[in-house]
Amino acid sequence: MAGTVPTGRQPELVRRLGTGDAVVIGLGSMIGAGIFAALAPAAAAAGSGLLLSLAVAAAVAYCNATSSARLAARYPASGGTYVYGRERLGAFWGYLAGWAFVVGKTASCAAMALTVGAYLWPGQAHAVAVAAVVVLTAVNYTGVQKSAWLTRVIVTVVLAVLAAVVVSCLTSGAADPSRLDVGTDAHWTGVLQAAGLLFFAFAGYARIATLGEEVRDPARTIPRAIPLALGLTLVVYAAVATAVLTVLGPDRLADTPAPLTAAATAAGPWGQAGAGWLVPVVRAGAAVAALGSLLALILGVSRTTLAMARDRHLPHALAAVHPRFKVPHRAELAVGTVVAVLAGTADLRGAIGFSSFGVLVYYALANASAWTLTPAEGRPPRLVPAVGLTGCLLLACTLPVSSVISGAAVLTVGAAAYALRAGPRR
Repeated sequence: MAGTVPTGRQPELVRRLGTGDAVVIGLGSMIGAGIFAALAPAAAAAGSGLLLSLAVAAAVAYCNATSSARLAARYPASGGTYVYGRERLGAFWGYLAGWAFVVGKTASCAAMALTVGAYLWPGQAHAVAVAAVVVLTAVNYTGVQKSAWLTRVIVTVVLAVLAAVVVSCLTSGAADPSRLDVGTDAHWTGVLQAAGLLFFAFAGYARIATLGEEVRDPARTIPRAIPLALGLTLVVYAAVATAVLTVLGPDRLADTPAPLTAAATAAGPWGQAGAGWLVPVVRAGAAVAALGSLLALILGVSRTTLAMARDRHLPHALAAVHPRFKVPHRAELAVGTVVAVLAGTADLRGAIGFSSFGVLVYYALANASAWTLTPAEGRPPRLVPAVGLTGCLLLACTLPVSSVISGAAVLTVGAAAYALRAGPRR
């Protein structure tokens, strides 16, 4: 039967993560990606409607988070929507969700690695990006508890830096609240496209679901951790976006590759003239945030790779679990290798658009899976998966044309590979 769980004995991971660990991993994924990578291209698309785009992205993300939390509590295994789609919709849809996640989030990994390079050493961004991937893959290899501990440190540092930026901007003489007004440059197509790009940042709560096999008491922990991580991230996003817009305005925000650095330069610390010590602190914070996001992303992609390898949709050798560290070490090495290659060759903004398309398809399938739950299985209100599914498909279609074409092409290749593999058995 297409939707059944494989009956053979599989290598098992260890449940070590509590609610706090899961929330921190989600925060590490979302905050680094959104503030330092997606804010400027989103402003370029939405103009003065940037905050509207943030609200749209948050609404869709809430629906996705609710659907994912209910499904993860029902199916607490590594793989996220790959598992949910397989169990609720059939083997092909589970495979397609897993494929969309792996390719989309692999692009996200490359984007985060390139963000590290752009802030630390702009002239050698690709080389720094590759080095970051190698180091963090080694960290993940030694165990998920070390990854959670390091992510906790990174999130603390980044939140402190962002708080300094917000206070500096809002207390600066350069701040102009009128820059928050929605002007004639804001059109619904641009607002939706920006929401799709910002969704790239909100999708970090998927790390919590894909780590379901390593979470203690998943039926309680996951439904608590996902909305908590999402809510905290939304508060941070709204505060930072508002503060930066009041100083730079939408046009300057869209034109700068490092918007928080530009805002710190324009505002100065706590309203004083000149950026002083805050600019280098912001640069360091951006690099640390991207490292935290990259760490959690590699963690999540490797777990979905593990789940697909268990079902032989990817090479079965990738399903191995290290006897000492209890991690999917071959999957982590394979993901790290692919990401390192992309980080050495990819374009940052192109990677964000491509990733957003894949992730939106992934969550569309998560909402479709949640729709099939019964009340006894913890189904959310019907409106939640309906809005989530519609919102994901709408935002995916309004992304930049190049992202839609390339994303659809890669999904088609994945579907064709599945058909070729399954065809002889039909």
